[in-house]
Amino acid sequence: MTHDQSFTNQKFKLVGSRVNRPDGVDKVTGRAKYGADASAPGQLVALFLRSPHAHAKIKKLDTSKAEKLAGVKAVITSADLPDHTAGAQLDVLENCMARDRVLYDGHAVAAVAAIDKETAKKALKLIKVSYGKLPHVTDVDEAMRPGAPLVREDIFTRGVDPKPTEPSNVCKVSTFGHGDIEAGFDEADVIIEKSFKTEQTHQGYIEPHACLASVGPDGNGELWVTTQGHYTYRTVCAALLGMDMAKLKVTSSEIGGGFGGKTHVWIEPIALALSRKANRPVKAVMTRDEVFKASGPTCSTSMDIKIGAKKDGTITAGSAHIRYQDGAFRGQWGQLGAMTAFACYDLKNVQSVGYDVLVNRPKVAAYRAPSAPMAAFGVESTMDLVAEAIEMDPVTLRIKNAAKEGTRASYGPTYGPIGIGPTLEAAKNHPHMRAKLKKNQGRGMACGFWFNFGGQTCTDINISADGTVNLTLGTVDVGGSRASMSLICAEELGIPYDQVKANIADTSSLGHNDTTEGSRGTFSSGMATIFAAREAIEEMKERAAQTWDIPVEEVEWVEGEARAIGQKNDNLPPLTLKDIAARAAATGGPIAGHNEVVADGAGVSFASHICDVEVDPETGGTRIIRYTVIQDAGKAINPDYVEGQFQGGAAQGIGWALNEEYIYGDDGRLQNAGFLDYRIPVCSDLPFIDTEILEIPNPNHPYGIRGVGETSIVPPLAAIGNAVSNAAGVRMTHVPMSPPRILKAIEEAEA
Repeated sequence: MTHDQSFTNQKFKLVGSRVNRPDGVDKVTGRAKYGADASAPGQLVALFLRSPHAHAKIKKLDTSKAEKLAGVKAVITSADLPDHTAGAQLDVLENCMARDRVLYDGHAVAAVAAIDKETAKKALKLIKVSYGKLPHVTDVDEAMRPGAPLVREDIFTRGVDPKPTEPSNVCKVSTFGHGDIEAGFDEADVIIEKSFKTEQTHQGYIEPHACLASVGPDGNGELWVTTQGHYTYRTVCAALLGMDMAKLKVTSSEIGGGFGGKTHVWIEPIALALSRKANRPVKAVMTRDEVFKASGPTCSTSMDIKIGAKKDGTITAGSAHIRYQDGAFRGQWGQLGAMTAFACYDLKNVQSVGYDVLVNRPKVAAYRAPSAPMAAFGVESTMDLVAEAIEMDPVTLRIKNAAKEGTRASYGPTYGPIGIGPTLEAAKNHPHMRAKLKKNQGRGMACGFWFNFGGQTCTDINISADGTVNLTLGTVDVGGSRASMSLICAEELGIPYDQVKANIADTSSLGHNDTTEGSRGTFSSGMATIFAAREAIEEMKERAAQTWDIPVEEVEWVEGEARAIGQKNDNLPPLTLKDIAARAAATGGPIAGHNEVVADGAGVSFASHICDVEVDPETGGTRIIRYTVIQDAGKAINPDYVEGQFQGGAAQGIGWALNEEYIYGDDGRLQNAGFLDYRIPVCSDLPFIDTEILEIPNPNHPYGIRGVGETSIVPPLAAIGNAVSNAAGVRMTHVPMSPPRILKAIEEAEA
């Protein structure tokens, strides 16, 4: 592996240390303010009326009695929400409030704002809706069959030639790859072909969606909200409601989990519309039932994977046909699945086809490396079957075919320095791989990939008169980025970590910042913080030169102070940042640094996971005995947070692999919309998750940073699937691998 020497020789004083998190005390003492903690004088309570049907025509909607109820200040239906936009934004508006049809169980049809919750509940009961039930479909394979009920009549499949003339539930087909796939399979000594399914899961964040909206008669509005991207919320809400963006100020609260689920608007535009109509602040908080039924879970999928290999382990061809359900609205999830499926490997002949399919379920949202875990489950399970067929160790097979610098990725670009090979070598040499297994125990491993993104970012650094520093960020802190940014800022300026105070700005206080998603937070804000700090340093050098009455070229910045260089300046003592800040008023006024950037070159991310599982052959019950995450972080700014991201992704992947799934009845209604019936892992379900951080620097970032937040959820489904299959002696192809599914597979194999 070749490393850029400017990175490997870079010495850090603060970056890479395990510092206390700046929000820690507030969070453990309950002082931190989350979405539902915001309040305003005279606020109203908003509640939503939601569809009890999977698919139905709204024949009549009468809100007159609710509007006359004492204490009700506003009622909203789709009639109050004219189209101010087009395309994808119209889908967003229709998801927030049904138009002429409800498209899933839980789809909002009306909303009320009243003086208290009891009055709002009474008002909902007074709204009369007459439905005409329509045929529905909730399974992705069923939705693709000829004659399946149409979810939307305005969808014509994109990505196929010729363009269809009939509407379809398949909204898009995305094809990636290179080489000659058929010739590749002709070269193979062994071909393994297998089908897989994964069920729909929810991000399971502890804090439900909540907001406080206020719109005045002058058209100015404010929104306090739990979100991963308050600038995006401003953009979308302003567009949907026909407001000027500059007149809508959005402030992000602390966030009680998001994982991609708080990147879309759900209740926020309706709360703003209610406030505008009532001329009062309106507070809306989703119940857990509503979160499950009417905010974005991830996709369920169905896959056909085919891999051919020579007896020496060379993979000659790989193909994947992957069907992703997007809910009732268009998405890009099948496209992302097709892009990520074979991204870990250096293949001459590869093709992946992703299908985005509509069903009568809620609009799908991102969930931590969206689409990649499902594709990895199919491909990485099949890789183990290939290894078994050619009698090769599964890790060795992967090492032999791993992508490397210069590899043409299956989805198009050519890789720079990457970490898949080093993570596999580390997995092969890890003590976990040599640990003894007992009866009914199995070991599995798998690899994972995520693109990582950069995007628009804007950062301010303001130096106070006492030398302390305010760092103002626009990327919401969902995983500890304030501490990481403070470390980076302090590193650049040469001051102690505790001299920097990081704040998340509202949308009126800083330029646009893209949503904290795609593992972009530390990468992009880190880049902007570095450049803003360097701008502030240049200004402080100017102030020092002015103080000393020497040319600025004779000033350097070293370890938090300005130093005069050259023999003639030997008598000039250094000026610390604090010294320069104290004299700022006399040397030109406030000292600040600012940067806005489109942070390109995010640097792809890879991981290898190892898992040991025990399976009870009589009950089908499983127990994770040991779990190890090995991942490339580029440069770990705060290793505690990096390890936390590794462990958090693995924990969510464990739940997805073994327990979690949306269960729909024949009536198309969700049957387990609560944490009692939708079971996320608790502490007793999890082992200690061991971690190993690798640092293969990203050459496109001044500190070599790669995002780490998403890749760690990609391998678990496959790693656990391979472990369970080895423990039970039967190949598992359907996630979650719940006890009934494992028992059924064992019984079918024995039969």
